[in-house]
Amino acid sequence: MALTFFPAIDLRGGNCVRLFRGDYEQETVYGEDPVSQSKIFEDAGARWIHIVDLDAAKTGNPTNRATISSLVENLNLFVQVGGGVRSLDDALSLFDLGVKRVVLGTAAIENPGLIAEIKKCGSVAVSLDCRGKMLATRGWTEESSFNIKKALEILDLQEPDAYIYTQIEKDGTLNGPDFDGLREVLGLTKGEVIASGGVSQLSDLKALDDLKVKNNSLSGIIVGRALYEGLFDVSEAIRCLSDRE
Repeated sequence: MALTFFPAIDLRGGNCVRLFRGDYEQETVYGEDPVSQSKIFEDAGARWIHIVDLDAAKTGNPTNRATISSLVENLNLFVQVGGGVRSLDDALSLFDLGVKRVVLGTAAIENPGLIAEIKKCGSVAVSLDCRGKMLATRGWTEESSFNIKKALEILDLQEPDAYIYTQIEKDGTLNGPDFDGLREVLGLTKGEVIASGGVSQLSDLKALDDLKVKNNSLSGIIVGRALYEGLFDVSEAIRCLSDRE
């Protein structure tokens, strides 16, 4: 089965933006209408869309909730949302909007039991955001005391529906994915793993599709800047991955 392709919408101040290596001071605004941008992705064949509320990720306040609601209402695809989801109530409010899957970052590290609580109500993924070898939290502004191995030993017990791995030093750079980091994650868990960060060309998608460790391979790929810079489009990406089934 082909990997799931997730075009990314990062929200900040209601705009569609991308950050360079997670730095809020290095922001590129790609549009003021996330709904229209998402419709472009949908019309090109996307079945899922990955949304991050960057404001909420940093502060915990659901600043872009109205925009997320509008996205869900106007799209006919599955919506995955992360950023500032730090309680059961946060997750439930997103599920009530029609969000298909919520993504935990900071909360999963600080309160792993929350994963199981949310799973009773809907689908949940855990974001493994690494700066170097250590996981970062609170919108990538703070460093935790966990590396990937230590984190997965704890998180796997909660059986999240998926992990999303991002090497922050790769994110938004178009310098290629962190294959070494992804191999480590695939080798440490039997859970589903979604790659994020660094993709710049279709050959990166093919290489990610070929990645396999201990009979575990990727289940999906999240791409943002490469799409906005026009290096390839959603339809080309889906065709590239589908041709490899």
